Amino acid sequence: MAEAIRNRYDFVILFDVENGNPNGDPDAGNMPRIDPETGLGLVTDVCLKRKIRNYVEIVREGEPGYGIYIKDSVPLNRSDARAYEYLGVTDVKKAKKDDPDLDRKIRDFMCRNFYDIRTFGAVMTTFVKAALNCGQVRGPVQLGFARSVDPIVPQEVTITRVAITTEADAERKGTEMGRKYIVPYGLYRAEGFVSANLARKTTGFSEDDLALLWQAIIHMFDEDRSAARGKMAVRELIVFRHSGELGDAPAYKLFDAVQVKKTVDVPRRYQDYEVTVDEASIPEGVTCTRMI
Repeated sequence: MAEAIRNRYDFVILFDVENGNPNGDPDAGNMPRIDPETGLGLVTDVCLKRKIRNYVEIVREGEPGYGIYIKDSVPLNRSDARAYEYLGVTDVKKAKKDDPDLDRKIRDFMCRNFYDIRTFGAVMTTFVKAALNCGQVRGPVQLGFARSVDPIVPQEVTITRVAITTEADAERKGTEMGRKYIVPYGLYRAEGFVSANLARKTTGFSEDDLALLWQAIIHMFDEDRSAARGKMAVRELIVFRHSGELGDAPAYKLFDAVQVKKTVDVPRRYQDYEVTVDEASIPEGVTCTRMI
């Protein structure tokens, strides 16, 4: 297994949506998520992690060490069983009694074989009677909610289709009506963290894993197109690299150095914003890299 990363990182992701719904709320008729007090749009961390997982699964499909634990149509216990099979465990209670270190071995197997566990961590305790239990892992990479730079104005668009569902409906009408929500334009900002300490102590998240993470973030919308999401793209990834494991500055000071300001009254494209990084405010020991 590759050596774990030795440096802490903090990062900012800027992505936008044009005529699409970046993250619908199922409790609100799939309307784009919004902060009711400020009108700013929201995209959950879970939504972003899903896209990163999907990209990694596409580009590293079938490669040892790059499995995806949280994936569509695959029960968690099916993946959990791989650890027990690898270690030759059939009687869990007896095995744990005979080997006090079994829990760590199971955890290490899961981290070694599943990229998203190594990266984001996972709760592998299902609390189902007689179910497999691989413990819990706190991952070194964490993301916050993305928030739009300016308030968004979701629009409900009426649509029609000529394909009728049933024979009875076909005798009465020639089209059916529907609705979809869009955000005409929104620039979103998400902030994230990479802990070298957790990588070293727990999951073994490596430099190769880190390079794949940056690649996945930059391209996470390219292989995840749908009519509902419209045109989405990561516009910039700004990475702050600390000189050591524990870091040289609080993350908020680095995030405050990234300023995004609109240059027109009603932005409708990324070029309507100006993105700057105040490098003079970045403490010694921290380097800033702007990707894309």
